[in-house]
Amino acid sequence: MAIDTFLAYVGVYGDVADAEGDYELVKDLHTEVGLIDAYDAAVVERRADGKVKIRKKHETPTRVGGVLGGGIGLATGLVVAIFPFAAIGGGILAATTGGGAILGAVAGHAAAGMSRGDLKDLGEQLDAGQAGLVVVAVSDMGAKVELAMKKAEKVEKKQIKADNAEIEKDAQEAESEAKASGS
Repeated sequence: MAIDTFLAYVGVYGDVADAEGDYELVKDLHTEVGLIDAYDAAVVERRADGKVKIRKKHETPTRVGGVLGGGIGLATGLVVAIFPFAAIGGGILAATTGGGAILGAVAGHAAAGMSRGDLKDLGEQLDAGQAGLVVVAVSDMGAKVELAMKKAEKVEKKQIKADNAEIEKDAQEAESEAKASGS
């Protein structure tokens, strides 16, 4: 079992525009500068009704989300593990074949890769603002990711462990079961 160690960064923002601006800076580290070879990110917004919605997301195509074609990676899985209804508000379930089952598999692995206390801490951090940016990146890129999240009021960092091959296997099984049952 090849378990990889990633770092999950949660930035808390007063508004969505700042979170989206930092999302673009993190994306630039990957696309323009070439510093991050693999990362997942999700911008979340707390709506007026108190519900959390995923506004934007990026999953590295060479990892689970891209392989399955569903665009679900560890950052999205982590958001859904913390705020289960975010999947509905973000339209993620409708956008994937067997969406709920795949998302459940990825969210389960994201949650299992962290302690309950860390998940609770991240949820409380996100509760403190109107918007958030969740980035999951390889651990040696930590300082660069934190620098890119410069508009955040606060950035919390937690370690997450995941076995990408196992996540992919579970997600593919979930997708096959959903297709077989006609979901």
